[in-house]
Amino acid sequence: MTISTTFTRLLGITHPVVLAPMGGVAGGKLASAVSEAGGLGIIGGGYGNPKLGYGGPEFMDREFRAAGNSRIGVGYITWSLAKFPELFDQALARKPAAFFLSFGDESQFAPRIKAAGIPLICQIHDVEGARRAADAGADILVPQGTEAGGHGKQRRATFTLVPAVVDVAGSIPVLAAGGVSDGRGLAAALMLGASGVLIGTRFWATPEALGSEAAKSSLVRAKGDDTIRTRVFDAVRDIDWEQAYSGRAIVNDFTRQWHGREEDLLRAPADVSARWWEAQRAQDMSQAVVFAGEGLDLVTSIMPAGDIVRGIVREAERLITQPEHFSTTADGF
Repeated sequence: MTISTTFTRLLGITHPVVLAPMGGVAGGKLASAVSEAGGLGIIGGGYGNPKLGYGGPEFMDREFRAAGNSRIGVGYITWSLAKFPELFDQALARKPAAFFLSFGDESQFAPRIKAAGIPLICQIHDVEGARRAADAGADILVPQGTEAGGHGKQRRATFTLVPAVVDVAGSIPVLAAGGVSDGRGLAAALMLGASGVLIGTRFWATPEALGSEAAKSSLVRAKGDDTIRTRVFDAVRDIDWEQAYSGRAIVNDFTRQWHGREEDLLRAPADVSARWWEAQRAQDMSQAVVFAGEGLDLVTSIMPAGDIVRGIVREAERLITQPEHFSTTADGF
């Protein structure tokens, strides 16, 4: 059985599984592995700020080269492209399989993306955002629930938001995002009218992902209850997000000390930030940020990305054809 959806037919891919464009994690090697397994891999440009160690022009050139000839997409935080317009030109010149925009106003970039014949994927967090992205010309909508790792709004859960967006999307395919880690999540999303899933955290725990072994090991050890939506890591990095957004990350000593005291952290002496950056570079997991979603209970090993794609689809196919067999083991698919 092959799970063919409006999304897979639109993109010309085999499986309705998409790699989330995680900044500093979803590089060319990981994107290539997901695409070669039949899904869609997307390189994450993140903030586009070279000072953070990823996302700048040289980084993106390197990661596009790492993807080789694989058919992959590219993703950016929308306001990063406004701040670093050269990144937009660079991405368009690569003619990616899809252009993924997160947060902010899609309409300022949509016309050039559409004119280049590149499918536009827009991540949104509420029904109003879905309507806005559709009006801007989105070819695919990605409603992200609060279960997701990384940044998002603290408003809607994935599996209530998805059908609400499906109902207003019309013919636009919808991908469910937030807390999906196995074939049960894909099967559930399809039953709610989605055309596929966007997966982040599960793909970080792979050999192909960027990031330290210490960070990947922390993903395997942690559970969903060990995560928290917080603004402390934005405060210490001096990244200005709107109040509506926070980032889900694994709880550690730094969050225990500062969560709920973000204003104090912003006013703290400069050496507090300097010590945090030193810990981040050293990958001291008591201090460093590891953005991760509530699906961590299902992440119990570091596995090749291709095996994850195939396992998720295989499990979803089994559940769709034999729904009584709904149980599984973590990472067992």
